[in-house]
Amino acid sequence: MFLVVFVALLAAAANALGSVLQRVGVRTVPRNERMSVRVLRRFASQRVWLLGITATLAGTALQAIALAFGPLVLVQPLLISELCFALVLSGLAFGSRLRTREWAAVGATAAGVALLLVALAPGGGSPRDASIGAWILGCLLTIAVVGCLVLLNHRDRHAHHAVYLGTAAGTWFAFTAALVAAVTAALTAGGVVAALSAWQTYGLILAGPAGFFLLQQMLRAGRLEASQPALVLSNPLAALGWGVVVFGEHVRGGGWITVDLLALAVIAVATSMLARSSLLNDRAAAD
Repeated sequence: MFLVVFVALLAAAANALGSVLQRVGVRTVPRNERMSVRVLRRFASQRVWLLGITATLAGTALQAIALAFGPLVLVQPLLISELCFALVLSGLAFGSRLRTREWAAVGATAAGVALLLVALAPGGGSPRDASIGAWILGCLLTIAVVGCLVLLNHRDRHAHHAVYLGTAAGTWFAFTAALVAAVTAALTAGGVVAALSAWQTYGLILAGPAGFFLLQQMLRAGRLEASQPALVLSNPLAALGWGVVVFGEHVRGGGWITVDLLALAVIAVATSMLARSSLLNDRAAAD
């Protein structure tokens, strides 16, 4: 399990690097300009944005490796550390020092994730054991939830856009992680032929770009202090549902549920503190 944890943390660090670089890149396009092929071309003309995409792809590959050897309920919560890495990397990139308050939030986030994993004690289950009925239920629920959040984002006239899109992106990323877990399970069990025969492979081809589009929309919807906590918390919660309900993974119940809720509360507060850091907003990137 140590190797799974290490690789998952490397994935979080790569994702954080990608997020920092992409956020610098998307600043060149006004937020009121709708996402389009032309806008993506403007992003792609910038080396820093392309480097960010490369780092994100590396993070995805590392996540796939972790999911090949560890349960979804273990790997996804570890990705919460992405925001901690993003803060530290932003400080290094822009020559700023983290304050005591920010270091305390980093420590609290790490403690919250550790407490959550101890309380859950995930194990067992496998994408190969999931029934087609469970897959259909999970896919329909995910599409319905994300669709409703995107619809609310378009209809709400208040400053909730970043929260809606952050929650939608986090939920969708948990879904793509479930697809990655299924593809890697097929690959390790039967090789390339088995992976190409799995419908999840082609579902991933469709879901990946959709998640990328949601992330770009989220990055341009508002400040990270609104979108990032929603993204960070919705991802492991949705992954918990996929792991337990669809894959049959085991977590501890009973009194441990109270500990789970306490850990999530600590993570929510610490994440909110991290997302308010000036190192993660557009002004810091511009300096």
